[in-house]
Amino acid sequence: MTAFDRTGPRTDRERLLLVLALAAVVTAFTATVPLLRGWFDLKVYYGTVDSWIHHGGRIYDYAVPGTAYGFTYPPFAAVCMLPMALVGWPVAVVVALLLNLAALAVVLRVLAGRGWRRHGWFRWAVAVCLLALFEPLRDTVSFGQVNLLLLALVLTDGRLLHTGRHRWAGVGIGLAAAIKLTPALFICLLLLARRWRAAAVATAVAAGASALAALVDPDASRFYWTRGMWDTTRVGQLAYVSNQSLQGVLARLGETGRPAWALAAIAVLAVWAWRARRAVECGDWRAAFALTGTAACLVSPVTWVHHLVWLLPSLAVLLRAGRPRIAAAVYAVLCSSVVWLWHDGASGVDGFLGSNAYTWIALGLLLGLPVGQSRAGRLPLNRRVSSTAPAPRPTAPAIVPVAGQPDASDPSDPATAAAAGATRCAPRGTGRSASSDPTGSTRPAASNPQSSSSRASSYTASPPPS
Repeated sequence: MTAFDRTGPRTDRERLLLVLALAAVVTAFTATVPLLRGWFDLKVYYGTVDSWIHHGGRIYDYAVPGTAYGFTYPPFAAVCMLPMALVGWPVAVVVALLLNLAALAVVLRVLAGRGWRRHGWFRWAVAVCLLALFEPLRDTVSFGQVNLLLLALVLTDGRLLHTGRHRWAGVGIGLAAAIKLTPALFICLLLLARRWRAAAVATAVAAGASALAALVDPDASRFYWTRGMWDTTRVGQLAYVSNQSLQGVLARLGETGRPAWALAAIAVLAVWAWRARRAVECGDWRAAFALTGTAACLVSPVTWVHHLVWLLPSLAVLLRAGRPRIAAAVYAVLCSSVVWLWHDGASGVDGFLGSNAYTWIALGLLLGLPVGQSRAGRLPLNRRVSSTAPAPRPTAPAIVPVAGQPDASDPSDPATAAAAGATRCAPRGTGRSASSDPTGSTRPAASNPQSSSSRASSYTASPPPS
């Protein structure tokens, strides 16, 4: 019995009342705090498609009336959004909301793993209420953004690899990379993991989707791949406080040249490759995917706050590795909207530290995220897993399973077949291998998020679209 069980409500009636009270608080917060973004990005998508289909306009010429912001994604993204030309604006808002909720359900289901039912409705209800306060997720929904959908596609591929269903693995990553460039880093992860088939499938799907878009609108594709994708000024100001990438940090320091950003990005990618490779060797797919999402946020020239939904897998990894306090601290900061305190200027030491707070969190996760400590989330490195290989003897101390041999603790799950070299994945400071360490705590973080104030209201007036 956990402390939460001892101190929490004991009857279903008490649990229901607590959930209803928490939901009321969350609803009041989101309805009164001036942080709702008015579906701004959805207006970009809807207006672009409407202009393109009904008025003969060009995809990359449209801008939301009264602003300079227009469509910045690859042409295939516009092709995927074509159904919006058939519906009115209210229907588009409802559909976008439902799609984001469905994507969130997929993300939570994949991150929870096979034991998701054991948490019960009460813990899931509390978790959903807490996630509603999570600023990147809150902004994703109120902007009408697509990043949660892309995260669901990518994690679905991870689930396929985890369960040994390799045939369709790579399709989700390929589609996500064709819709937006940032998820393309996951193809590199597949190459690091030597998942050649999945990497080939992802590349072929991304290339095929881009080719389809070129057939639909050759001029738009020509413009995007030769000019549009290189022009970061079309996205927004790099120094804007919402840009929590390495490039944003440098821009707020007055360094806008590409060489400095390129050097910083190369350094981050080197660390990512080292840590992701170690996660792959340990068979820890959750950590590998979490590290990749974090690195993608750091090296992207523009990472608005709502893009940081890619940090959700890192929170799951922290919880499964038995680090609930760290997860709660990360969650609380990412609920606080603290970076907006420096919306009008980021000078001085406090400005440098505070205005880039989310970037520091991402760097900390990249460097310190636990790897190889979540047995339930292991990814088999070999394509075939023998179901008849003998299990280690119970009396043998710290026997490490060889490649292709299932973990005796769960012989029915192919994901527990860790590769040779699992000894390198043992948590530091213990004498056991990671495969014998009974970690995997999934206790929800019981944090107390800070409320945001009107300091972010100016962001609603003229926010960058994506």
